[in-house]
Amino acid sequence: MTLLKRPPASTLAAVAVGLLMLGLGACATASASAVDSVAGPVVGQAAAGSDNLAAFPAATADQTRHVIRLPERANEDDYKVELIVGRTQMVDCNLHSLGGAIETRTAQGWGYDYFVVGKLDQGVSTLMGCPDNTLKEAFVRGGGAPTLIRYNSRLPVVVYAPHDVEVRYRVWSAGPEERAPR
Repeated sequence: MTLLKRPPASTLAAVAVGLLMLGLGACATASASAVDSVAGPVVGQAAAGSDNLAAFPAATADQTRHVIRLPERANEDDYKVELIVGRTQMVDCNLHSLGGAIETRTAQGWGYDYFVVGKLDQGVSTLMGCPDNTLKEAFVRGGGAPTLIRYNSRLPVVVYAPHDVEVRYRVWSAGPEERAPR
């Protein structure tokens, strides 16, 4: 009888991240079409006295408050906003991702949701051999599973993130309804 050894956890995590990245790309392509590509850094960073930001807490000393103001659209129920967090850093030919999460919180007394990004850890990468060993600058995503939120142009999307974290977003739209076969 031959006993199989379990691979180390780091190897399993790298494989899982690679499969997740491949699977999410396939799902997103099949189920939704991107209306806007990944926007650059968020639309604006909040000033303390902004009109509809009174409900949201001030950023702590180690955070930046990012405010996304979405344009009004017809049938806003047909859209979703994907929050994307990460850092631009030097990477090799492997696929990289950062550890961390986006937490949803509710403004006390108002009921409005806002989002808090924790510290993004180094994360995992695939372990392919890079033939030329060159490094390039690239945006490396973090925050775990994709965060899709309801599109609402009447309220800003407020994200608190560490100073070294970039906040980006993408708007997704629903395709036409289709009838399921019987």
